[in-house]
Amino acid sequence: MGTPSRLCSFVAFTALLLCSATLSPVVFAKPFGVLIYGRGGDSVSLDPAKETDGESLNVCDNIFDTLVQFKDGTTEIEPGLAQSWEVSSDSLRYTFHLRSNVKFHDGTPLNADAVVFSLLRQHDPKHEAYRYAQAWSYWQDMGMDKLVSSIEKVDDKTVRIVLRTPNAPFLANMAMSFASIVSPSAVRKHKQDFARNPVGTGPFKFISWTKNEKIVLDANPEFWGGQTKLARVIFRSYPDASTRLNAFLAKEIHMMNLPSPDQVVIIKQKRPDAKVPEEPAMNVAYLAFNTGKGPFAQAKVRQALNMAVNKEAIIKGVYAGMGVPAVNPIPPSLWGYNSSITPYSYNQAKAKQLLAEAGFPKGFESELYYPPVSRPYMPDAKRVAEAIQADFKAVGVKVQLTTHEWAVYLDKTKKGEHPMALMGWTGDNGDPDNFLSVLLSGDNAKAPASNIAFYDNSKVTQILRDAQKVTLQKKRAELYRQAQQLIHQDAPWIPVAHSRVAMPMDPKVQGFILQPNGSRRFFRVSLTDK
Repeated sequence: MGTPSRLCSFVAFTALLLCSATLSPVVFAKPFGVLIYGRGGDSVSLDPAKETDGESLNVCDNIFDTLVQFKDGTTEIEPGLAQSWEVSSDSLRYTFHLRSNVKFHDGTPLNADAVVFSLLRQHDPKHEAYRYAQAWSYWQDMGMDKLVSSIEKVDDKTVRIVLRTPNAPFLANMAMSFASIVSPSAVRKHKQDFARNPVGTGPFKFISWTKNEKIVLDANPEFWGGQTKLARVIFRSYPDASTRLNAFLAKEIHMMNLPSPDQVVIIKQKRPDAKVPEEPAMNVAYLAFNTGKGPFAQAKVRQALNMAVNKEAIIKGVYAGMGVPAVNPIPPSLWGYNSSITPYSYNQAKAKQLLAEAGFPKGFESELYYPPVSRPYMPDAKRVAEAIQADFKAVGVKVQLTTHEWAVYLDKTKKGEHPMALMGWTGDNGDPDNFLSVLLSGDNAKAPASNIAFYDNSKVTQILRDAQKVTLQKKRAELYRQAQQLIHQDAPWIPVAHSRVAMPMDPKVQGFILQPNGSRRFFRVSLTDK
């Protein structure tokens, strides 16, 4: 990033974009139809800088835009609200040139002031809007608070971000939802309630939110990227998976998010007309030990419980083959994956031995939190929890299962109230840093923590910091392999599975693309009238 050869290539790419902009505009058909998307839970809020959960961000990704964005179906970067950008030779200064004539949904213009406002509200405690969130989670979890030196307006259409140190994932991070550009006027008007009254520049604009029922978005007729093909999108919540399935089978919804593998089989049998695309997902499901609590402060206990869990049985019984057992915190498809690590084998006798060596020959009692909703990485968290509960009991560890409403669950685990918790992660940007630093760096082990194991190995944290500063991917990959080896030895997690994601949809739905980062984008989606 920032080398002369790459800059030259980028200049050529930018010139091509600018030339393309002078061609005749594409004529779009009038928006048609209302798409109903059935999902497993409600959003926590609709401020993309506040939240880290998919149910919130999947809606936000249709309301807001970022300076740079991911190409459909990939984690490659392309222009967003910034039509071009340059990186200084020392990789510290990023200069973004904004598109002209872009408006927020409230009619106010996109300009450099809006970009600076959107980012600075997360960064500067003295900013007028900084107090409107208890925590700007992603900004802090991604280390942006320490990384960014300044966010400056150069002129009305130019913004410069200056870093304290080179950071290889920075540009990809800026394509993530937390870097969305929001309407300053709307934030000033609604203050904390902006999270329920979102205003962006995206292809759809917010209309209404009936809590725990539905969120309604309508087409933005002035979207800078062209006319949407849908007139309206309704995100309808079905926390009960069987209710969501029945709604799809009855053709009450066009798309069904996060079906269990068993439900995929039922859909193929009962709705043979349905399309069910699936692909390996960039995710991991894991059990996090709270390494600061009781027995879990001992690595030997954590290693023992890794040996107690029969992952193959979980994959077969819960994932129905739509997944693979996890060894490391990152999926095997991601560069930097350490394939030389020997996984903890399922060995109850060895698990009991290690527990005895750790001072627990008769085991102990504890509590295991599990999510109340289906997630891309875990289609049925309760069944996974029950399987782990049975495996732990076999080695003398008795656990009580506990769950909470989704927003409460996230809050409690960030605060570290759990002894153990099932959780997962879908990668945001195709970079190992987005898994390892966010979820396992000591920098993110303080409440509200994204590292809910509260794992703090100073050597691992330093390796992850070093990896951010290196521009050569080969060197970064080696550092990430070193980190995974240390994490494996310390065993702050039981990595459970990497799942495949299926998206059943009505044959009328056209143009939907499964995104590797789990985003649900509807700009290019249409409904046929047949």
